[in-house]
Amino acid sequence: MTAKVNFPVAMWDLKQCDPRRCSGRKLARQNLIKILRLGQRFNGVCLTPVAVEYISKEDAEVLKGNGVAVVDCSWARLQDTPFNKMKSSRPRLLPFLIATNPVNYGKPSKLSCVEAIAAAMYICGEKEGAELYLSKFKWGKGFLTMNQELLDIYSSCNKSEDVVRAQNDYLKKAQQEAEVNRNTIDLPPSDSETEDDEPE
Repeated sequence: MTAKVNFPVAMWDLKQCDPRRCSGRKLARQNLIKILRLGQRFNGVCLTPVAVEYISKEDAEVLKGNGVAVVDCSWARLQDTPFNKMKSSRPRLLPFLIATNPVNYGKPSKLSCVEAIAAAMYICGEKEGAELYLSKFKWGKGFLTMNQELLDIYSSCNKSEDVVRAQNDYLKKAQQEAEVNRNTIDLPPSDSETEDDEPE
């Protein structure tokens, strides 16, 4: 596993989260992430819920050259978050993934900072970087295990629209499988299984 990545990793910390549980602050204490000020511009890929395009292989060159940043804010306070003060040349959304962090375990899309950063790295071909950052958390490996299939699908997509299509296909298939499972009933045993053998 690589000891570091060769591109900037940063975050805007709005101090809305419990500092004891904040994965971004833990990364900062280990010098694995740089804290940005509000109003400070970031020239790499920025993961933000107000973006309109999804991250894809098309962003790999920018990520590897200029880095990746996240917005560290509470999912419960998105309306209070000054996204207009966090400028980036390439704002991006993350596609459907399932969180494994202790706060939002099992919840779709409610990723922690480190999960978001790792997902972006993985999708852009920096799998060792993703493993490095997740290795700093005892639950981190579970994120890759939980989302392996999805991450591999997304990392094969060339553009944002390909990611959207792959995401929608996956969710449609998952919904269909859930409906089949829900509609499956236990059938009664056949006559041959219930009738006693008649005497000859």
